Amino acid sequence: MSDKESSPIINNLMEMNEEVRKNLSWNKSDLYQWEGFWCNPSIMKAAMDLKATFKSYPNDVLLASSMKTGSTWLKAICVCIMQGNKEEDEDLLVKGNPHFHVSTIEGMKYYTKALAHDLYTMPSPRLFHTHLPYRVLPDSFKNSDNCKIIYITRNPKDTLISMWHFINYSHKRLENPFPLEEAVESFCNGVHLYGPFFEHVLEYWEESKKMPQKILFLKYENLKMDPKKELKKIALFLGKPFRNEEDLEIVLNKCSLERLKNLEVNKSGSVFYGVTNNSFFRKGIIGDWKNHMTPEMEERLDKLTSLKLQGSDLQL
Repeated sequence: MSDKESSPIINNLMEMNEEVRKNLSWNKSDLYQWEGFWCNPSIMKAAMDLKATFKSYPNDVLLASSMKTGSTWLKAICVCIMQGNKEEDEDLLVKGNPHFHVSTIEGMKYYTKALAHDLYTMPSPRLFHTHLPYRVLPDSFKNSDNCKIIYITRNPKDTLISMWHFINYSHKRLENPFPLEEAVESFCNGVHLYGPFFEHVLEYWEESKKMPQKILFLKYENLKMDPKKELKKIALFLGKPFRNEEDLEIVLNKCSLERLKNLEVNKSGSVFYGVTNNSFFRKGIIGDWKNHMTPEMEERLDKLTSLKLQGSDLQL
């Protein structure tokens, strides 16, 4: 889709959502609803272009997630597994932040430096990432029998708190953060970047049940509590099973959150404009929401989660 074709659509959506947009102070960016999810104009145009023009290659691998559910960690893990996971392999993670090695396709214009690979010239199998909901993925990717998707999600309360911290950090509001009450309200209403959260998760969940050979559905909590089991699952799904426990331990150690957090490439610099590499590594723990939410907030999120997931057999 050309700029001339997509611009009138985007302009119309902006006009239709103008009154809603004015109330989105937590995100501090212009968000508009398209295909049932919220995005800024740049991401909207990129999503439209991808949906209209993207051509999949056999053996493409797409990592997918809503915001702040473990995508940085998943990128690091998949980079190591697809590289070969042997001791003698070059350690790519010391050479660049995981987002440098695995581009988020709808946000490529935000990168500050040349990517390790060009999306359209990199050799197969290509590895890339998206925050886009399943409904707007390119048909050429969804309809391919050989392309695979790994989706990761997280407890909604920890997701919300991680997103809140990330936005405060990105907007340099650490001393005067946006009110958490406002963040909870926005999250519960589904009005946030790439939201609504539950609809995002459920689309990939339902598709993973229909096509388990094509879509691997992961939970951040399982990756934290039993990383060996989850890494084996990911490696097998990618067609790169570990030969032995030693190879598994190599990847496990390379990709530990503590190691990633302390690598020099992740302590400074940036891959995205306005977002420093260290902002992608905070606590990474389960249950941090307990340190921030009031009982009323907890109850509201729990009720909403129960309502949204009712009948889906998914537990978060």
